[in-house]
Amino acid sequence: MNKRTLLSLTFLFISISLLFAQELPEGLLGAFRKGNADELSNYMSEKVCLMINDRQEETDKQKATVVMRAFFSENKVSGFNMNHQGKRNDSSFFIGTLITNNGKYRINCFFKKTINKYLIHQIRIDKTNG
Repeated sequence: MNKRTLLSLTFLFISISLLFAQELPEGLLGAFRKGNADELSNYMSEKVCLMINDRQEETDKQKATVVMRAFFSENKVSGFNMNHQGKRNDSSFFIGTLITNNGKYRINCFFKKTINKYLIHQIRIDKTNG
């Protein structure tokens, strides 16, 4: 492979990676880093499916905020790491690790695209053994 092709492919890969990284607003990631349910609610759709440690609840945005506030209250957040993110058509997701005083939790957050932005339609939180 010649240098020009290699450079072009590298540039394309970096551009796509940067574009992909911009899909998730910093405020959303900051909400998880701080354990801030009110800030997190800014990114929720009107209907949200919450699955916390095998307990599932389909609820509206206001109730989801209350449930997340209670979760963050019981589990003081000390860190959050983004592990993976993806996008397909009008949906996207990320997988992260939430570090709390009660251990680590795997966070799966799923989004659907509305008119001009992605909104959370599902949050899954599972305690990990690590």
